[in-house]
Amino acid sequence: MTTPLSVFDLTPVPAGATAADAVHHSLELARRAERAGYHRLWYGEHHLNPGIVGTSPALFIALASTVTSTLRLGSGAVLAGHRSALSIAEEFAVLEAAAPGRIDLGLGRAGLRSAPGAGESAPAAREDRWTEEGLRLPAAPDLSGLFSSPRFAAQRALLNPPPETLPTYSEFVDQLQDFFARRARVDGVELNAVHASVEAPQLWILGSSPGESAQIAAERGLPFAANYHVAPTQVLEAIEHYRTRFRPGVLSAPHVLVSAEVLAAETEAEAERLARGYGAWVHSIRTGSGAIPYPAPDDELAAPLTGADAALVADREATRFVGDPEQVAQRLGVLRDATGADELLISTITHDPDARIRSFELLAESWSTTALTPTTASL
Repeated sequence: MTTPLSVFDLTPVPAGATAADAVHHSLELARRAERAGYHRLWYGEHHLNPGIVGTSPALFIALASTVTSTLRLGSGAVLAGHRSALSIAEEFAVLEAAAPGRIDLGLGRAGLRSAPGAGESAPAAREDRWTEEGLRLPAAPDLSGLFSSPRFAAQRALLNPPPETLPTYSEFVDQLQDFFARRARVDGVELNAVHASVEAPQLWILGSSPGESAQIAAERGLPFAANYHVAPTQVLEAIEHYRTRFRPGVLSAPHVLVSAEVLAAETEAEAERLARGYGAWVHSIRTGSGAIPYPAPDDELAAPLTGADAALVADREATRFVGDPEQVAQRLGVLRDATGADELLISTITHDPDARIRSFELLAESWSTTALTPTTASL
């Protein structure tokens, strides 16, 4: 049995396209991903980005549920610091009622404070490393410019209440699970957010370092999604932290999904052409200006970056798997073997939406024949 592949959709806007175009192409990807045999389709939460339509995973899950029938649909991730546990529980209960047995609730910590003694991640490596399998673990980039940018501060002010008014991440996860288990109590009052006829969605914890997210997933026996495609530096440490501290809870054994950024085309040369513009697109995010519409391959914005600009995105470009389907499948096999992933979550972005969908189809075909391996049963 092959290791299951799933899809992560940012709902990107190509240069020259509209938001309506992006939504249309996202729904077409959902149809075709199901047809190609992908296991899950997750949507992200990204705000104030001209080049990304995906601000609300729940909305896109609802839309995708109308054009699919077997594909699992979920969030990668709902950001806890922007919402209350009650609002998330109510939304995902409706989604579960609309598509029973197909909903995943992937949760990210962004904006929430840590519990006292929860511990922070160890400093990330400042030099590239390689695993025995050949997986690259690049040096951590300097993102101080992003976190100190006025636009980033304005976004936090709009989306994040004062931290002292919010629960810790651990408390938030407990609240969410209590709502789905119909045992929530606030000031002695029983508050059931989920109807008795609705099952709980599958809860996932997402993380990119060996810190609180991995710890919470392990302590509660939840599945863990590790972020290689955006933050590859500490992916192995995050997974090890989760596995070594895992205690049976919702699951009886650890279960790990690992994300990857890929782009496959009929030939390596065509894949390399379609890959142009990725550096500029990531750069726009990491400088705090917001994701630009993805540039066309022949646009001057798609030219390779240099100097400090190139250094800012080097980790992302070095860990993007670009090539023909067999080359991409082989590199994904290395990622799977190095991380011991039970599942892989694939992100793909390029200017041409048809080429983006075709990349997923080519990969699915190649993966089924070149990456055979025993694996644990998928969730």
